[in-house]
Amino acid sequence: MSSFIMERMNNLSVGKTHKKVIVIIGIGLFFELYEVFLAGVLSSVLQEQFHTTTKILPLLLGSSFLGMFFGSIFLGGMADRFGRKRVFIMNLTIYSVASLLVAVSPNVTLVILFRFISGFGLGSQPALCDTFLGEIVPAKKRGTYIAWAYTLAFLAVPIEGLLARWLVPFAPLGITGWRWMFVIGAIGAIVVFIVARNLPESPIWLVSRGRIREAEAVLRRFAGGLDLNDEKAVSANIHINKPNKASFFIIFKKPLLKGTVMIYILQIFDTIGYYGFGTLAPLVLASKGYTITHSLEYVTLSFIGYPLGSLLSIPIMERLDRKWLVVLSAFCMGVFGMLFGVADSSSIIIITGFIYTLVSNIFSNAAHTLQIEIFPTSVRATAAGASYGLSRLMSGLMPFILLPVLQYSGASLMFLIIAASMLIIMLDVALLAPSTTGKALDSLIDTNSLSRNKKKD
Repeated sequence: MSSFIMERMNNLSVGKTHKKVIVIIGIGLFFELYEVFLAGVLSSVLQEQFHTTTKILPLLLGSSFLGMFFGSIFLGGMADRFGRKRVFIMNLTIYSVASLLVAVSPNVTLVILFRFISGFGLGSQPALCDTFLGEIVPAKKRGTYIAWAYTLAFLAVPIEGLLARWLVPFAPLGITGWRWMFVIGAIGAIVVFIVARNLPESPIWLVSRGRIREAEAVLRRFAGGLDLNDEKAVSANIHINKPNKASFFIIFKKPLLKGTVMIYILQIFDTIGYYGFGTLAPLVLASKGYTITHSLEYVTLSFIGYPLGSLLSIPIMERLDRKWLVVLSAFCMGVFGMLFGVADSSSIIIITGFIYTLVSNIFSNAAHTLQIEIFPTSVRATAAGASYGLSRLMSGLMPFILLPVLQYSGASLMFLIIAASMLIIMLDVALLAPSTTGKALDSLIDTNSLSRNKKKD
């Protein structure tokens, strides 16, 4: 791939087109997170609605995550083949249709099936959005603006909690409140789908596919119409290559293997800590004797920490090295998770839950950014999607692992397991992750070694 386009993108100021893309991607991620946390918010409600047994409840909670596992594998690679924009729109389409079908499902079997499909549609969305943003935002601002996108996205979590608290006890227009939650998600995603048709494609991806003229046009669009160079000068600086078709398996060879191992361990264990809290918090409160109404109130107040934590991460994303930000925030998650697990008063539950969600999104934004910085452009979305696939598989299995612990041994032991998972992440990232903050994409990769591996393939 020519370095010219990447160099020009890194030298641009963040302008109107950048900000437009960041907002659209942020809203697209809003619905991915809306779906992810919906099972947790409605878990006790759906259990009561369908008289779900303890054997079926883990499947009800995990069906969307299992769909995301398969979606991240099958749809993640499509973004490297067909483009970031096209797959972004396709993901929203699948989610919207499936979410509407959940809303009209008459039984728990269909709810599980259609949540699996909606999860399938959104499975590759985080990796795709991280990749898209990483390729268009200048290196020195990459962490900051990815954090802005996720701050917008994580408004989904407290908004979802407020909607549940307002809708679940009632039946507007004769439709059960929990069904409205899925209808709202579907309609919102349709609006984003309409707006997303005007997204520009990633110019770095276009170059990787040999579509140089299109990349030039998009580059000028990001530059706000400024004359970067006359057309002859631009063309003279671009070496036209054949489309880069590097094998996915190259990430398991040097020089990428170390980063691949690091990110796979991170994705496996962060699921237990990050999604374990968001999905099971209402059930933890139910196990402590709180009613559905009170548990929704407490969870909603705790969930305010998600967007605030993401907002707090913005000024520190480029000041503290990404890997140490992940390590520090993982430590805080372990500590406050344990405190939440043993809390026995409403005020301590709300405070520790709020701090937990706040630090967990500092962790999340740093990890999202770190992940896309360690893979080359030719396999970035595929590799990131596969690692998210492990995360989603663990998310689907997580209720089967943590729910029995909660039911038979209590919240304290469950959060001890979460704390142990965060300790593993701290050691993994501290020992294996490279320093990436402020560095251009692909600059961490030994391109000579990579080229030799491609030839072997």
